Amino acid sequence: MTQFSNVKIILADDNREIHEILTPHLESEGFHVIHAYDGKNVLEHITDDISLCLLDVMLPDLSGIDVCREIRRTSNLPIIMISSKTDEIEKIIAIELGADDYIVKPFNPREVIARIKAVLRRCVPVEQIPGRSEVSIGGLEIDVTRYSVTLNGERISFTPKELEILYLLASNPGQVYTRKDLLTHIWGYEYTGETRTVDTHIKRIRAKLERPDFQWVIKTIYGVGYKFDRR
Repeated sequence: MTQFSNVKIILADDNREIHEILTPHLESEGFHVIHAYDGKNVLEHITDDISLCLLDVMLPDLSGIDVCREIRRTSNLPIIMISSKTDEIEKIIAIELGADDYIVKPFNPREVIARIKAVLRRCVPVEQIPGRSEVSIGGLEIDVTRYSVTLNGERISFTPKELEILYLLASNPGQVYTRKDLLTHIWGYEYTGETRTVDTHIKRIRAKLERPDFQWVIKTIYGVGYKFDRR
């Protein structure tokens, strides 16, 4: 048995050849693959026991972007987008909607497996930070075991990457992290996209923490990166 034996993932692509190419590689790693061929079919398969969705952008009925948006209304399910487009704008939109990664076709199946494993490993944060799973600071409570964030008792919805970035920064107040540091810590591999991905996530995190009574903030250290510090 492998580390990912019987871990359920959705493979969503209207191109059956993609299913034929990827399925043997996924199953050889122990994954249980659930196949979807259109956007509505993906949403029908979303249940609590699904661990990840591999989601093509160009799907019939509902596009992958629309499906991602719909999933993010109620779930932090890890999502990896797949597309034949190299358009940076589409990548940015997908990331802003909460996608955890973005892979451009044509791809090497081994790269897809590596990306899936990296995303899934990030969903077990106690492995990343042994002995710690919660941070409490100034009324902010971050629980990476339950993937929950509360501020002064109010639950706030965070995507997995937003929570992981916030957890890392809040765990080390005053420490400056470069964009490359954050990409390495949070994305978990040598990310080849633009560092503006980090800026997009920081902007969303700040918007969710904008409360007049909250005395902590993510500060920009111009030309360097970001740190979590008092106002």
